Amino acid sequence: MAKNRWKDEEIVRRFQAVGRALLLHDIEDSHSGNIAMRRTDSQGRDQVIITSTGSQKGDLLPGDICFLSADGTDFGYYKASSETDIHAKVLDIEGAGASVHAHTKEFTYVTFDDLDKPSKPPAFLPIDPLGHYHLKEVPVDWVAVPSGSDEMVTAITKRLEDHPVTLIQGHGAFARARTIEEALWLLCITNHAGRVVRLAQRLKVDVDGIRKRIKANPDSYFQFEPVDYVSGNDDICDFPEEEELLYEFRRAGARIFESKVSPFHTGSLSVRGIRDILYAPKASMPRQIKGPLFKIPLKPDSSDSAELRMHKAIYEASNFQSVIHCYVPEAEAHAHFIYPGESEPIERIIPIDAEGSFLYLVIPVIPPDVDIKTLVRLLHDYKVVVVRGGGVWGVGHQSLSEVLHHPASVREVCLYRIAAFERGLDLKKMEPKKAQKW
Repeated sequence: MAKNRWKDEEIVRRFQAVGRALLLHDIEDSHSGNIAMRRTDSQGRDQVIITSTGSQKGDLLPGDICFLSADGTDFGYYKASSETDIHAKVLDIEGAGASVHAHTKEFTYVTFDDLDKPSKPPAFLPIDPLGHYHLKEVPVDWVAVPSGSDEMVTAITKRLEDHPVTLIQGHGAFARARTIEEALWLLCITNHAGRVVRLAQRLKVDVDGIRKRIKANPDSYFQFEPVDYVSGNDDICDFPEEEELLYEFRRAGARIFESKVSPFHTGSLSVRGIRDILYAPKASMPRQIKGPLFKIPLKPDSSDSAELRMHKAIYEASNFQSVIHCYVPEAEAHAHFIYPGESEPIERIIPIDAEGSFLYLVIPVIPPDVDIKTLVRLLHDYKVVVVRGGGVWGVGHQSLSEVLHHPASVREVCLYRIAAFERGLDLKKMEPKKAQKW
């Protein structure tokens, strides 16, 4: 009994951590959405575990989490969510261990339409690397009763048999995954993909043109393919004795997530040692959910991921002590911006705000096929670079705090420029004259 109670307490802790992260990332409001998982209890019985109806996902109490028989019927009579039927059906899909529903606002915005109903909305096609490689496309369905209806159960279950995420128009996204943490990752990536498109539209970028070019030659459009999500390694730490560095990694990871400079468990962060690097491959880490921290030989290895190879190549060609890579949606969208009257995307982002101008006269924007020599040279000169279709790379000579400052500042620089452009202001008139000659 004690062993089973410990397992229940661990599940409650995980639900609380994921619920808090959903709220902090603004893809749930105080009471929206559901978190569900399937497990076999100590008696060998299948269970569906789900948040209760009306519970506050950001502040879940143990009593807000319901442990139900997986073969139960008419779940609506329980304290559990009124959408338990949907989650139970999703959890019946082969390989599904978790199902999470979130009000992914940025993604919902870009999938609205004003067509006569009923209608069949087109699937959503991402233009960012995370969305393109991990989601491919996201099906969108309109249903007459978009809350707990049989029509919803059928539409969502059918879609999630072939896709990790689907959307009910005007309601929100549903994710199928192995764990609730992986489902959180999928939903954060989905919302990120919607935000990149919405910001690009606000900048009057030809989004449909980008989608056509990606379809024609996707691998040439992005810097590299991000690695698939790895479950079960979040508690790994190869340098527990380095207490100060460990604290700095955890603090930086929490700030990356909370500042929205990269979606949950995306991006990477590293510090150089003498013969090794300390490496966080899931850099965006909420305070209640860890990510693995590895000590890896500095020497390149054939098993290295494309992202890890970039870190090692930067160290090999420089004397930098820290490297960060984040997927900043504002920077990704802005990398496609074309000044009115011009025909090609920008090659640099020029700050128009006081702090941005103090930190960076210009921020280079480079194509995804840039060679490492050029990237390192630009990092030497500017400390931060935006890769179109590849995220933001920053470097530092001292602390993790120093290197984290770069993607956070780039986000604000882009936000100010986007806001000024939306107001109809002339960005070139607002840019410092000396930056135009830089």
